Amino acid sequence: MNTSVSDNPTTISAHLRPIDRDGLLAFAEKGRNDPDRRGKNNVHTVMQGQYRSLSYVGAHTPVVVDEPLHLFGEDTAPAPGEIALSGLGGCLAVGITAVATWKQVKLSRLEIFLEADIGNTAAWGAGGAQREPSQMGFQDIRVKVVIEGDASREELDEIVRQANFNSPVANTMRNPIPMSVSLAD
Repeated sequence: MNTSVSDNPTTISAHLRPIDRDGLLAFAEKGRNDPDRRGKNNVHTVMQGQYRSLSYVGAHTPVVVDEPLHLFGEDTAPAPGEIALSGLGGCLAVGITAVATWKQVKLSRLEIFLEADIGNTAAWGAGGAQREPSQMGFQDIRVKVVIEGDASREELDEIVRQANFNSPVANTMRNPIPMSVSLAD
């Protein structure tokens, strides 16, 4: 009997580039040994004009932020709220990758779709509606995760749940935190 390649299909599986599991376990141990330890994030933002700004983070290319045309920007870059959502998406992706690595699950696909309802009827405080801070900003955030790997749907769901529960950025958005804004010396 003659068989062709199409008679014997081969499944090829590709996994996302893994992180250093030993390094992750050492980092987790440091957290267990000193649960109150804190890191620090630093950003320096410089306004270019209109609503376009550059945010400098370490030695990286600056993050450009702008507003869309209907909000008087030039629409040359994502809006601040979109940047905040991208930070949330990135943090969730990091967390999902870390939990999957810890559980020794190899991921082959991870995509995160984020959508938020945002209020700005106060026009940034420039003469718009009188609003309380809780009425401004994100009012509802919806996140959908597309994930594939060498685990059951239930295991993948638990990975996503655990990453969300422990996400620094998700918890920053969920929980009130002290924040101060003042003129520099």
